[in-house]
Amino acid sequence: MNKLALFDCDGTLVDSGATIHRALADSFARNGFDCPPPAEARRVIGLSLTEAMAALLPALEPEDHARMAEEYKKSFIALRAAGEVEEPLYEGIAELLDALEERGWLLGVATGKSDRGLGHCLDCHGIAERFVTLQTADRHPSKPHPSMVVQAMADAGAAPETTVVIGDTSFDMMMAAAAGARAIGVDWGYHHREELIDAGAFAVAERPADVLQLMEGS
Repeated sequence: MNKLALFDCDGTLVDSGATIHRALADSFARNGFDCPPPAEARRVIGLSLTEAMAALLPALEPEDHARMAEEYKKSFIALRAAGEVEEPLYEGIAELLDALEERGWLLGVATGKSDRGLGHCLDCHGIAERFVTLQTADRHPSKPHPSMVVQAMADAGAAPETTVVIGDTSFDMMMAAAAGARAIGVDWGYHHREELIDAGAFAVAERPADVLQLMEGS
């Protein structure tokens, strides 16, 4: 079986928190809602948009959550059109991808982003072709449902015991556990170390350089 390193995107590969909050603030303001502060908003990064809106606006009806998800998309697309989307790779991520490929790991992404959003992000950094499988919210239930991991393993010819999910949220850790895969949390994203461990991470990396050692030693 092939070895698969399956990465989350926001908060793991790229630091998109500030842009996400800008789009959220704009969409909330246009619809008469007070935007939660960044620390609260970051708690739902990683969920699919409708589920994120349900968590942030629990008093609304399901159809309103879907509508607000579309409003958020409009705000994000407007930021992209204005050249104001900032999603820098975290320092050390490019080197980590190099090292994993050199050691025979196939690379994949499982994200709450849309196909379009993920494509823009990866193309911006010139790394899209490095991933053999790209799983997004357009084709799967929201994390922590295991669907993304199951499909990624099928695409890569990997098994649960040869797959490691790398992510920054408890949703990523629970998704991996539900699929029978192992999970490594990262300490530079949007959920706390203790939450990652409690959700099923067998280890938490403090920096990208630590991920490879944890994977090879697991």
